[in-house]
Amino acid sequence: MTLALVGLITILCVLAAILSKKASPLVALIGVPVLASFASGFGLNTGTFILKGITSIAPVAGMFIFAILYFGVVTDAGVLDPIVEFILKTVGSQPSRIVAGTAALALLVHLDGSGAVTFLVTVPLMLPLYQRVGIDRRILACAASMAAGVNFLPWTGPMIRASAALHIPVVQMFKPLIPIQVIGLLFTLTTSWWLGKREERRLRITGTNVLQQPSRVLTEKERLLRRPRLFWPNLILTLVSMGVMISGRVEPVVVFMIALVIALMLNYPSVEEQRKRIEAHARAAFLMASILFAAGAFTGILRESGMLGAMAHVAVQHLPSALARHIPVLLGVVGMPLSLLFDPDSFYFGVLPVIADVANQLGTALLQIGQASLLGMHTTGFPVSPLTPATYLLVGLCEIELGEHQRFTTPYLFLASLVMTAAAVAFGVFSL
Repeated sequence: MTLALVGLITILCVLAAILSKKASPLVALIGVPVLASFASGFGLNTGTFILKGITSIAPVAGMFIFAILYFGVVTDAGVLDPIVEFILKTVGSQPSRIVAGTAALALLVHLDGSGAVTFLVTVPLMLPLYQRVGIDRRILACAASMAAGVNFLPWTGPMIRASAALHIPVVQMFKPLIPIQVIGLLFTLTTSWWLGKREERRLRITGTNVLQQPSRVLTEKERLLRRPRLFWPNLILTLVSMGVMISGRVEPVVVFMIALVIALMLNYPSVEEQRKRIEAHARAAFLMASILFAAGAFTGILRESGMLGAMAHVAVQHLPSALARHIPVLLGVVGMPLSLLFDPDSFYFGVLPVIADVANQLGTALLQIGQASLLGMHTTGFPVSPLTPATYLLVGLCEIELGEHQRFTTPYLFLASLVMTAAAVAFGVFSL
């Protein structure tokens, strides 16, 4: 009980410090859990916990560093300029169409099942357009989050974890959820369109001036960096890199390392030019990578110290038996907020089997428990959870603060979870 309480207090303190801006994410994610670990009597073992957490997150941090450098280099070379101009001609500068298009693009990219890849592809492509038109970058993060969150395909992490934990075939869980996912997708596109319409009112864009947004004027320094003759080679390099990464045949960090080398040699062959391009983007890459490693320390301490496991045990022990038949609906409702307290492995392999066993003994099918968990737990919940690296990747790419993103996006993700849970009841997947 004591360890579970310490874990809960630790997570709440980290969230409070970040959301209130009383401490930077770096300080909160390292300082609070370290103090909690020492207070719990783990002493120097805390260092081992941190190291294990950092080791688990290293591939994501490496991917982020080289992805930032790569996209920075090809953006300097001008590869995104014609793409943004094409998108502007297609959707104009009408925010409602741009934000809905962002969600549609993220839904398409998320077919590979990776939230990190979805953000890596969607945000660098759409961010220049948002900046050109003046749309709030938090909306970019929100639209991408909703699209990735409601798209729980059979090969995504939560689906695979739920299937493995409950020993239920993936197809058996997913097939009844197809109409629920359709509802989630419609909610995402509709909400994204509405967010865009709200931006139109803020920016005072109407049907008469929608295409009158000024084109971006490059500075002299930017013009010197542009390589318009190398647009197609840069575009092909980017598309091939994205394709290889999405295929899953090569680790993303390896893809971006190799792509960065090729991009530098192609666009800026001299050693001095390469050094300047790396230095120009190194600050952003380093700052966000430090946050990722801090997140690794945070999750490492919570997991290795046993705090997460203890929290799971206590949570299940205090579940009233009278609520058994309502467990699927309750799990669908609380799954998204619980993503802020549990990492995916701890929940799906630690909490979910116990909940399922209790519910099954009281007459609720295991299948319904597994399906309910997919309506929020690290589906709609993962893009704002401080326990998932993709969250930090997203805010870093969008150039916004974690607290800002959580305050803005969490209500929409929670609403998406509630809508899908209501749809599951309406379609008879499980009852109240």
